Amino acid sequence: MMRKWVDRALLVLGWGALIAAVVGIVLHIVNWQQKPMVLLASGAMWLMLGAVVGLALILAARGWRSAVAGGGVLAGVLWLVVPSYIPESRAADGPELVVLQSNILFGQADPAAVVAAVRDNTVDVLTIEELTVDSITRLRTAGLDNLLPYVYLEPAQSGGGGTGIYSRYPLRDTKKYDGFIMSNISATMEHPQRGPISVFAFHPIPPNLHFAAWSAEMRRVDEILAATSAPAIVGADFNATQNHSAYRALLDGPFASAADQTGDGVLLTFPADRRWGPVIGIDHILVAGGVAEQIRTLTLPGTDHRAVLATVRMDR
Repeated sequence: MMRKWVDRALLVLGWGALIAAVVGIVLHIVNWQQKPMVLLASGAMWLMLGAVVGLALILAARGWRSAVAGGGVLAGVLWLVVPSYIPESRAADGPELVVLQSNILFGQADPAAVVAAVRDNTVDVLTIEELTVDSITRLRTAGLDNLLPYVYLEPAQSGGGGTGIYSRYPLRDTKKYDGFIMSNISATMEHPQRGPISVFAFHPIPPNLHFAAWSAEMRRVDEILAATSAPAIVGADFNATQNHSAYRALLDGPFASAADQTGDGVLLTFPADRRWGPVIGIDHILVAGGVAEQIRTLTLPGTDHRAVLATVRMDR
């Protein structure tokens, strides 16, 4: 009798986990236009883990017919998730480019740590969000300009609206885009071996602060990237995860996610200043005309985002 009740309890829990996984799948695949649903979709991958938990519980309860349904749900999750963990098969044969993307939390990131990350990893391009006038001075004092002497900076006096590009190589054709609340910028980097490479630094407004603006800004980013020719690099805090259709739309054209190319899948970057974080990945590096060979996150003291570091091999 006890075993019967245990099996029933396991089945109920298992079905609850499967339902959570189905909700995660739906949150992922639907192009939501409602703020609550978009915010919920940020964590869809955690709900999808319910497919594994649910199937395990159902099997433990020997619910064989329910296990068939559980297997179907798990197959759906794997269909959505696994491609991001399969490295790109092709290789590039051009020069190497090391890219660092970092949101520095209203300019509060430790400047010495930022400079050390650039120096220790021989970074060629740094895209930086929430750049302030004061933080530019602190980064310069710490020696950033000695490592990356070419810059295009659109800082804010305070807050999170500033954005910048630091480069080892000369920059030209700098541009600040309209249609955004915060600074979203680009420049053309003159690489000594590859020639001109477009570099973008994007930072759409968070959807929880201004959902309509975030939606419009993500569409604007999509328009900009769709009109861009390779080679190009994007470093961004999109305030969007892989579970957002607005982010995945950016990958329909010439750009690919560096984390997808390396098979590293979801890189968790936010919030990095909590004991339980980070839990979502909203910082991204995108590549057009090249293949990322390595990617990882870095912890920088003083900011609530992990930085993203990628080694990219450009096409000739």
